[in-house]
Amino acid sequence: MFIHLGGDMVIRSNRIIGILDYQSKGLSEDNEKFLSTNSEGKKVVYISEDNPKSIIITEHEIYLSPISSHTLKRRAETVTVLEEEEFM
Repeated sequence: MFIHLGGDMVIRSNRIIGILDYQSKGLSEDNEKFLSTNSEGKKVVYISEDNPKSIIITEHEIYLSPISSHTLKRRAETVTVLEEEEFM
């Protein structure tokens, strides 16, 4: 299944490693360290010119999305439910 990250960006849900709230990146040293460590060698993709609200981490890219992490989480949960129904 796919998840819409904002703008024209849609990716496969199984590519997503994590979704972080953009505001929390400055609040936690662990988040800051994780992002700096994992952004090395990865392409950072700005999805829109709007202020980022969430950070989506995949194996090869880090996406900065104007959609909140809560909305993306709901979309991911919906995708998971749909995927489970496919296998029943």
